[in-house]
Amino acid sequence: MFNKLRDALKIKEIRVKLLFTLLMIIIIRIGCQLPVPGVDPNYFRDWFNKQTSDAFNFLDAFTGGSFLNMSLLALNITPYITSSIIMQLLTIAIPALEEMQKEGGEGRKKIASITRYVTVALALIESAAMTISFGQGGLLREYNALNIITAIVALTSGSAFVMWIGERITEKGIGNGISIILLVNIIARIPQDMQGL
Repeated sequence: MFNKLRDALKIKEIRVKLLFTLLMIIIIRIGCQLPVPGVDPNYFRDWFNKQTSDAFNFLDAFTGGSFLNMSLLALNITPYITSSIIMQLLTIAIPALEEMQKEGGEGRKKIASITRYVTVALALIESAAMTISFGQGGLLREYNALNIITAIVALTSGSAFVMWIGERITEKGIGNGISIILLVNIIARIPQDMQGL
């Protein structure tokens, strides 16, 4: 196995793709640590610890801990996954989308473009709901329009950025970018999960 890996690394194209993928993963992990401007991270951590259900632990695992940190990438890739599922269901229900899918590569590109727009719309809705509901409870240091708008834009942009990186990994890196991001986020939570156990 190691011989095959060593032989693969001798090929420049594979080395470049591997390094690109690694660089994108590092960028995502850094983004998971950058807090949203105007947010009190201690409030969210305290609120999170008071919850008795494991639903938020599951969400935090998908986001690689950025949900708990209330970082710029707190929504992470979840809006994209949701929009992909929605689009797959809509291609069955809406004949025009079904025709697009049958067109081949060009149709899939159109559906992928629509999926991106749906992702941004979902991220906007999720970030607005999260900011407004938690903001009233003390998530924002000052609950005013500027801080609300800043948090919404930051969270929505973070989600769109992760989606973009996932697509770049798929295009220029190794493997499916969205799957790699999910894998890295789940692996990043393993030390905290082991400590919790």
